[in-house]
Amino acid sequence: MTEFEKMQSGLEYCFEDPEIASIKVHALRGCQKLNACDPLDRAAVQAAAKELFGSVGKDISVQPMFNCDWGKNIHVGDRFLCNYNVTVLDVAPVYIGDDVMIGPSTLITTVGHPLSPERRKARIGVCKPVRIGNNVWMGGNVTVLPGVTVGDNAVIAAGAVVTKDVPANVVVAGVPAKVIKTIENDL
Repeated sequence: MTEFEKMQSGLEYCFEDPEIASIKVHALRGCQKLNACDPLDRAAVQAAAKELFGSVGKDISVQPMFNCDWGKNIHVGDRFLCNYNVTVLDVAPVYIGDDVMIGPSTLITTVGHPLSPERRKARIGVCKPVRIGNNVWMGGNVTVLPGVTVGDNAVIAAGAVVTKDVPANVVVAGVPAKVIKTIENDL
């Protein structure tokens, strides 16, 4: 298997492989273009996001400075709101539902590295997709780790580090994030 095929299969791969490294060029240029848009020009933001992301719903808002690894692995639904300084490390797919609000300085990452110093020195990575349901609100400075699924209507409190799946209709907080409250689904 090539390193790219290993990565796509969820196996350990070398992230310095030339094929893998070349894919980041699209994201670097796409993020630069998106961040250069006037945030009040919704049409320009929408167009730049459509070029960068894998799929984009209607009426989205992405504030500067947005950063990502690839871009094409990011799929956002309708009325997506992304605040300032958000980073999405989308080596594996990131699926974000409708009516999701992401607070400033949030990190969503699909990639991790081995605990072994020798494997890290060899530039090994491993990735797992992230899924975020509909009508989710993430406060500022949230971190979502690889492989996590966040259920519909969940609220992730500011500063939380989400290390495992979050059920629908709950508030989670802390490091690591834990359910602190159930909320009514009043939709």
